[in-house]
Amino acid sequence: MNENGKQKLRVGVIFGGRSGEHEVSLNSAQSVMRALNPDKYDVIPIGIDKNGRWLTGDVVGTLTEGKNSSRPATLLPDPQATGLMQLNEGENVGITSVSQLDVIFPVLHGPYGEDGTVQGLLELANLPYVGAGVVGSAVGMDKAIFKQVMTASGLPVLPWLLVRSSEWHKRPYKIIEQIEAILVYPVFTKPANLGSSVGICKCNNREDLQAGLDEAASYDRRIVVEQSANVRELEVSVLGNDEPVASVVGEVRPRREFYDYVAKYVSDDSELIIPADLTQEQSDDVRRLAVQAYKAIDCAGLGRVDLLLDVANGRFYLNEINTIPGFTQISMYPKLWEATGLPYSQLLDKLIELAIERHEEKEQLKKSLE
Repeated sequence: MNENGKQKLRVGVIFGGRSGEHEVSLNSAQSVMRALNPDKYDVIPIGIDKNGRWLTGDVVGTLTEGKNSSRPATLLPDPQATGLMQLNEGENVGITSVSQLDVIFPVLHGPYGEDGTVQGLLELANLPYVGAGVVGSAVGMDKAIFKQVMTASGLPVLPWLLVRSSEWHKRPYKIIEQIEAILVYPVFTKPANLGSSVGICKCNNREDLQAGLDEAASYDRRIVVEQSANVRELEVSVLGNDEPVASVVGEVRPRREFYDYVAKYVSDDSELIIPADLTQEQSDDVRRLAVQAYKAIDCAGLGRVDLLLDVANGRFYLNEINTIPGFTQISMYPKLWEATGLPYSQLLDKLIELAIERHEEKEQLKKSLE
């Protein structure tokens, strides 16, 4: 109970995970947990280590400092057991309840968290959760499927092609020839299912391309190769379920060659321009495209839509949607909403409200033919 006698919501914040974005997730989750209003919420940290083991207790200490201060835990795919369970070992082996949960706030970036896998577990457990469902998460995570959905929806993307890692390893010279026949240097190589610019390389020649394909193949079995262009990098934060709204438009001007992992989370030396220097018409077009892309993949709750403005011809291209965008202090998603008039803590309130609203709507749907 809070001081007004109201029951506080028990919010399970899931973070960590066994993807290449583990550390980014830790930073985002700590920012989220610090900002959740303690008068409204009881926060239950749920950590996942790099081996995929779920933990409860002092999870941050365990995952960031190597402390032995947490215990194995799990969520069951059982609607009758909507709580965090502790796995007991030794003489008291078994499962005991740690806390009931009212809503889950996943702060998992990349595979095994942002790609629909955890969302599937939460659907089975019948728990409300922040963010997109299974389909929206999976499509937003997979760069190749996302581009195919954009094209099918009549939304613009840069020229690209898909390379399977197995084909690259078997027939490297044939793959190089195929790429060079369709695209011109420079090109980008990207793992299809990874975010935060992990594994992305800009390739200016054949030697770079070989190295970029090797790098991307070390992270994923599918690789997106995309045409580079002289572009401005724009980002829009979208919020909502069936009637999403877009924030002001921001622009990223990286001081590195492109907006890579180091620029996003380590160096803090990229120039973030909010709002972007666009005409009103351009800004309206970008926000409209962002909402259209968001709806096209059936996103929900939140998503940061990244677009490109071709300097040569003035055209906009959809780049990707991050369905669980970064929430660190230098992350664009909350910065854009703050500039639009929605402060960080109120943004978290709205996301939790949207999660519960969406869950209640799904509970009204028929689940049998009777």
